[in-house]
Amino acid sequence: MPLYEHVMIARQDLSNAQAEGLIEHFSTVLADNGGKVVEHEYWGVKTMAYKINKNRKGHYAFLKSDAPAAAVQEMERLMRLHDDVMRVLTIKVEKHAEGPSVQMQKRDERGERGERPEGGERRERSFGGDRRR
Repeated sequence: MPLYEHVMIARQDLSNAQAEGLIEHFSTVLADNGGKVVEHEYWGVKTMAYKINKNRKGHYAFLKSDAPAAAVQEMERLMRLHDDVMRVLTIKVEKHAEGPSVQMQKRDERGERGERPEGGERRERSFGGDRRR
């Protein structure tokens, strides 16, 4: 079966238990349609870059699933109809990454950032013309 990764943002005024309940609810929807959730992570309440439905924060959840396309479509349909779910993102992947996601890792556990590619150094900009004050 195809492998998928899902990220869901739920309303900020839910309790942690209610947000975890949403994960369990949508896991059972996948199971009822012939799929399974391989792993799930609750990332907690995070601040968003912009307001969604007058909310500045949201409960983030991450699910890794092994399910047929029809099961994923049904789960997404129910997520979009659910009042507590604000956004959903689903991505089809070749294989699931081992271990916790980057959001769950501590900064010192994450890999180092690579060096900048050639020509990535800062350069002085030339604005053309004479700049007099």
